[in-house]
Amino acid sequence: MNQASSRIESTLSSAQFCRRLLRRQLVLAIRRPVEIGNPLLFFTMVVALFPLGLGPAPAQLAEFAPGVLWIIALLSNLLTSDAIFRGDFEDGSLEQLLLSPQPLYLSVLAYIGAHWLVTGLLLALVSPIFAVMLNLSTASIPALVGSLLLGTGVLSLLGCVGAALTVGLRRGGMLISLLILPLYMPVLIFGSAAVNAAVLGNPAGPYLAILAGMLCFAVALAPFAVAAGLRISIDA
Repeated sequence: MNQASSRIESTLSSAQFCRRLLRRQLVLAIRRPVEIGNPLLFFTMVVALFPLGLGPAPAQLAEFAPGVLWIIALLSNLLTSDAIFRGDFEDGSLEQLLLSPQPLYLSVLAYIGAHWLVTGLLLALVSPIFAVMLNLSTASIPALVGSLLLGTGVLSLLGCVGAALTVGLRRGGMLISLLILPLYMPVLIFGSAAVNAAVLGNPAGPYLAILAGMLCFAVALAPFAVAAGLRISIDA
């Protein structure tokens, strides 16, 4: 009985620690609004410039809109991945986190969750505005938002793996791209395919189900890879 009670208390304390860590990361992001604004600014600039290069024809814009929006979301996520652990690594907080008795798996999930909230979730919520700018049909907007909600979660999980492996390097941004970009391709393919299917009037559910499966698989395994990468980077 005493062992069961101690396990319950340990689980509750770990959950409270992770909530506090998630809140801390969100507060830090709010205090540095540039980190939140950069992905949105990048998203806006590319969507605004795309019609200038392709031409203002509505039919052409609508045809390329699903792929364009997904590529921009992928690059926006990649733009912010390098900074996930950088600040805590430089001030020594990351090393203390590795030495704490709390499960590193849950702590890593807090970092990943904070990154997704300030990048992926935000981009998914504003994506209907950019979809209208590119003349995407309103019937396909739910598929766009759903695919971005699921897909950007996978992108954040994979991006954190690259960030953990390169956090000890001064210029790890390009290395993250080389390491993680190939893993982003399936997410890009199925995410844009879901939107294309909705545009053509076909069911987007199968593609969204594949993205959901990718997300579950990434949630189960990516935090362990991130934890191992952080230990390697700190020990190096």
